[in-house]
Amino acid sequence: MREVDLRSVDLNLLKLLDALLRDRSVTRAGQRLGLSQPAASRGLGRLRRLLADRLVVRTPHGLEPTPRAAALAEPVARLLDGARAIVAPAAFDPATARGKVVIGSVDYTTLLLMPALASRLSRLAPGLDVEVPPLVGSHVELIARDAADLALGVYDDLPAGFFRRRLYDEDMVCVVRQGHPVAGQGLTLERFVALSHVTIIVTGRGEAPVDVALARLGLARRVAMRLPHFLVAPMLVARSDMILSLPRRLARQAATMVPLTVLELPLDLDPLPMSMIWHERRQDDPAHAWLRRQVVEAVREVAGPDDRV
Repeated sequence: MREVDLRSVDLNLLKLLDALLRDRSVTRAGQRLGLSQPAASRGLGRLRRLLADRLVVRTPHGLEPTPRAAALAEPVARLLDGARAIVAPAAFDPATARGKVVIGSVDYTTLLLMPALASRLSRLAPGLDVEVPPLVGSHVELIARDAADLALGVYDDLPAGFFRRRLYDEDMVCVVRQGHPVAGQGLTLERFVALSHVTIIVTGRGEAPVDVALARLGLARRVAMRLPHFLVAPMLVARSDMILSLPRRLARQAATMVPLTVLELPLDLDPLPMSMIWHERRQDDPAHAWLRRQVVEAVREVAGPDDRV
């Protein structure tokens, strides 16, 4: 088999061959491609030398393809369609999209944001399914190995190749059961430290912001229970004398589900920056850009007027 140097193949020649086979006329094929009749004729000569075949022959009914040219018609058309798809701007139509969207999220952000996001997706992209996978390791690891499209939460330093969109800031408050003595006395720092605490460590590693802030003051609290789930902890506190520090939005929502009193935290903590993160491999993907916009719009639906979105 004769080996062909692809560097010598001009894609425009294949476009001319496609036009010739469609129009059965050198003149009309040239016009289709914006070529003069002499230029189209010269292109046909180059095609014949390249493919070692006459390709089209004159008959009383006009130009007719040779068997070789007829056999090439479909693969050449397919190749040109593929080339156009490669260089054409990528497009995404949510209304006809099919597939699965995977979002890394702990139970708190799932409760807060997923109802609004799910409503938007079901309305705008009914063929897309949503999955929130179990957290094994970290969201950063999940995205790095392409097991999630994006993730929602609070993230410190990100590795190279990650993008972050800050969604809003969250502050911390405390919850105790309704009727707890401290609710009537007022929650001072001294009383706060003296209580038994529930704390949430999602990954099972690291210190909670409350403990870091107390350590700066030379104080420590008794953590009577550590949990990996935000939504279980308020239920336990509602049936005990323990105290729990939570993001304000979650505390308010939890207080509508179980008998809790929300108290201001007697500590100065930096706001928690809630963010959306994704990998740079998805940055320019139109489908992913559309999904990121839907997350931002969902956050706007649940965030307050002073929140940054």
